[in-house]
Amino acid sequence: MGARGAPSRRRQAGRRPRYLPTGSFPFLLLLLLLCIQLGGGQKKKENLLAEKVEQLMEWSSRRSIFRMNGDKFRKFIKAPPRNYSMIVMFTALQPQRQCSVCRQANEEYQILANSWRYSSAFCNKLFFSMVDYDEGTDVFQQLNMNSAPTFMHFPPKGRPKRADTFDLQRIGFAAEQLAKWIADRTDVHIRVFRPPNYSGTIALALLVSLVGGLLYLRRNNLEFIYNKTGWAMVSLCIVFAMTSGQMWNHIRGPPYAHKNPHNGQVSYIHGSSQAQFVAESHIILVLNAAITMGMVLLNEAATSKGDVGKRRIICLVGLGLVVFFFSFLLSIFRSKYHGYPYSDLDFE
Repeated sequence: MGARGAPSRRRQAGRRPRYLPTGSFPFLLLLLLLCIQLGGGQKKKENLLAEKVEQLMEWSSRRSIFRMNGDKFRKFIKAPPRNYSMIVMFTALQPQRQCSVCRQANEEYQILANSWRYSSAFCNKLFFSMVDYDEGTDVFQQLNMNSAPTFMHFPPKGRPKRADTFDLQRIGFAAEQLAKWIADRTDVHIRVFRPPNYSGTIALALLVSLVGGLLYLRRNNLEFIYNKTGWAMVSLCIVFAMTSGQMWNHIRGPPYAHKNPHNGQVSYIHGSSQAQFVAESHIILVLNAAITMGMVLLNEAATSKGDVGKRRIICLVGLGLVVFFFSFLLSIFRSKYHGYPYSDLDFE
C-alpha cells in the first residue's frame, strides 16, 4: 500500500491548484492596471473641474460678469467636466455696431449679475458671462447666431435646449424677467436689487414746484383752473400714453427698436402680437392723436355756425385725417395679428 501510494502522492504534488487556472495572473494584472488608469482619469477630471471652478470664482470676485473669447468659451462652457450653470449674454457693444438695444440690455444684465454676486445665496453653481461679437466671432458662427443681444443658459450636463434661450422679443430684457427665467432653468432664485434712482422723485418735485409757482403767480386770477379745454387736453395726453402701451414698456422694459446685424435694417414695429418696441408705442400714440384731431375737426365742422365753405374745408381735413391715419393703424394691426381680414387703405 505504501509503495503504490507514493507515485500517486507525487502526481498530486505536481498538479496545479484548481483555483489558479492557467493565464489568470496576466488577467489580474491587466484588471489592476485598468482600475489604476480609471482612478487616475477620474482624479484628473476632478482636479480639472476644481481648477475651472476656482478660476471662475476668482473672476467673479473681481467682476460679476466676466468677458469671454472663443478659447475661454470652449474651455469653461463647452468642454467637460462642468458642474455649474453658465448664463451667457451674446452682444455687440462696440460703438461701430450701433446697437443701442445691446447697451440697454447690458445695463439690466449687470443689475441682475450684481444682485446675485452680492446676495447671501451666492455660490459656485451659477456664473454670468458675456461674449462680444468682436471678441468671439467664432462663437457666434459656431452657434449659428445672427442677432444680438441673446441670452442663453448652458446647463451643467448636456446641451442647451430650446427653453435655455431667453425669449427676449416676447418678454423683454428687464432684470426681473431674466431672474424668473433663470429660476425656471436652474432653480436658483435671485432677488433683484436695483440701485436707487432719484430721477422720478426729482421730476415730481420739479413738476410740483412748477405748478406751485404758476398758482402763486396767478393767485389773483385762478379762472384758468376751471378751463374745460385745458383739462380735456391733459386727459387726452394721459389716455394717449396709456393706450399706446407706455405702461407695458415700463413693466417689461422692451428695446426701443431692433437692428438686424446683417443688413443693418431697423425695425420699429414688432412682428408678434405678444410684444412691442418702445418706438412702436410712440408711433401708436401719434396715430391715435391724429385720429382724435380728425374727429375733433369733424365735430367742429358739424356744430359751428361759421362760413359754410370754411366748415366744408374743416370737414374734409378732419375726414382725411381719420381715414388716412386709421388705415395706417389698421395696417400695423394686421402686420402683428396675421390673418386679420379688414383694412381701409392698403399700406403694405
